[in-house]
Amino acid sequence: MTPACKFLKTQKIDFSIHSYEHDPQAKNFGLEAAEKLGLAIHEVFKTLLVCDDKHYFVAILPVAHQLNLKKVAAVFARKKVQMAEPKDAERLTGYLVGGISPFAQKKRLKTVICSSAAALDKVYVSGGKRGLDIGLKPDDLIAVLGAQYADIVETP
Repeated sequence: MTPACKFLKTQKIDFSIHSYEHDPQAKNFGLEAAEKLGLAIHEVFKTLLVCDDKHYFVAILPVAHQLNLKKVAAVFARKKVQMAEPKDAERLTGYLVGGISPFAQKKRLKTVICSSAAALDKVYVSGGKRGLDIGLKPDDLIAVLGAQYADIVETP
């Protein structure tokens, strides 16, 4: 039981746990999760941290998409944001990169979720370690994180 799973239990959120054998050679953790769990890639979401000069924020988006930093900056009313350094992401969340869960992070950060999640019955996010995903309703994800939906991905 990771902190993320314990947190969802205490919040009485209905979720499912999906584990797989993580390949240490894998370069894209989200695509690896989708493939090994037999899920559609549009259902599996990655958790990324971005920052401006002073503040950090969380963006949750489908694993096959690229984050649009200008769109994310606009959501959080910032002039500009960049990707957080991996060591900072790990320090702030308490999770290793590739296993950063949006739940039970050390510091609660403002969060935005790609609007494509709203159309899905279930989304899958990291459960707090590499090789573990959690499936839940997108609206539960929004509610428990105090998050919002927004268009935050690059358009092809």
